[in-house]
Amino acid sequence: MAKKNQNHRKTAADVLEKVGGKENVTFVTHCITRLRFNLKDDTIVDDDEIKAIPGIIGVNRAGTQYQVIIGPTVDDVYKELCSLGGFHENEAVDENLDAPGEKQPFSFKRMGSTILDYLSGSLTPAIPVMLVASMFKMLAAVLGPSMLGLIAETSDLYILFTFVGDAGFYFFPVLIGYTAAKKFGLTPVMGIFFGAILLHPTIISMVDEGSSFTVFGIPALLQNYSSTLLPIILTVWIATPVERFFKKVIPASLRVLGVPTLTTFVILPLMLCVLGPLGGFLGTYICEAIIWFGNVTGPFGALIVGALWEFLVMTGMHQVMISQMILVFAERGYDPIITLGAVSASMAVTGMCLGFWLATKNKEQKSLALTNTIAAFIGGVTEPGLYGTGVANGTPLIGMMAGGAAGGLYAALMGVNAYNMVPVANFIALTAYAGGSSNNFIQGVISGIISIVVAAVVTYVLCRRQAKNAE
Repeated sequence: MAKKNQNHRKTAADVLEKVGGKENVTFVTHCITRLRFNLKDDTIVDDDEIKAIPGIIGVNRAGTQYQVIIGPTVDDVYKELCSLGGFHENEAVDENLDAPGEKQPFSFKRMGSTILDYLSGSLTPAIPVMLVASMFKMLAAVLGPSMLGLIAETSDLYILFTFVGDAGFYFFPVLIGYTAAKKFGLTPVMGIFFGAILLHPTIISMVDEGSSFTVFGIPALLQNYSSTLLPIILTVWIATPVERFFKKVIPASLRVLGVPTLTTFVILPLMLCVLGPLGGFLGTYICEAIIWFGNVTGPFGALIVGALWEFLVMTGMHQVMISQMILVFAERGYDPIITLGAVSASMAVTGMCLGFWLATKNKEQKSLALTNTIAAFIGGVTEPGLYGTGVANGTPLIGMMAGGAAGGLYAALMGVNAYNMVPVANFIALTAYAGGSSNNFIQGVISGIISIVVAAVVTYVLCRRQAKNAE
């Protein structure tokens, strides 16, 4: 143990030296695999020297952040780094540095990198829970009546696997409330608290009953926020400066009670009347626009749905699309647009994870990508791959969009119709095309294969090219 601690300390010392010493560090934090630095001057850092340090897997420059990839021991190295540099964990360095660096000019590329960094920082810590939940859902899918039929839907074992698997995703606002709070700088338990408010049974009941409700006299358009992401992240984002303000103005003797209470009073109307409904409003307009576009342009409607479906899943907006699918099935008996894109997008997540597994040389990322591939294709759970492989690395999302778009376009061009709403995202989702002609089913299955292959190839090519350019 002592030898391991010495190795971690040596790695931390070498990294700190190569990034320019503590005087060049304005902020340092970490995720599950990387040290993440904000440096005063990142031009003085030699990437090759960092890579040569024993225990370092690689480096990455993302916007204004310099990332040192270490792997599963990053937490130990980070603690040693904070000890050596006198840094506070997850806080800016309290140092009187030289004149502050020049303010970076605004650019959409930098803004995109910042948004992706905050999304990744909020989602990455939740990956273990998503993986466990996906494994239980996969067991229910494989052993249940939809596949092997070894256990009945009414059996205690099937029910256990199902509700344990669902719990990991149903309570997403609570999980992400905590991780986002850690990323943005809000008191973590406040993030949990806000997430719990969104999932309170009273809100769910009022949504089901269509009851009206006001927050301090302000009308609130309540929604079911289970399994959603955007409302809680927006809430934590806004709550962070609010809490910081009250910490400054409230006397120290009253902060324990005053800060969280006043922060909650300010956030409640914003969360329930603005930030929460915002996702629903955006979802409604986006979905209506997609349906209109599909009706006007034919096959390109399925292409757009296939390319964007998983992003709708990330924000919870896909629920609006599902309601539209129900209406389409009820009116026509089949769906020629939305389901085609949704199934193709689900298959594309499998392809994205497979392509990244083939492309990456990082053993930990390779193992995670393979697990996500299996979870998506067999278990029907796309979230671990979507967040753990896609959002965490950025580039694979392009492959996912390409695969979803290609599969959806092919299905629409071949005149494929979906005759069933299949509530899973694994290969069984392809049975949505059963019910019409045999050719309809065959072409639907081919569209799924196209989605997987295109997503895998595009992800592989782009990630290998990115890795080559970074060398």
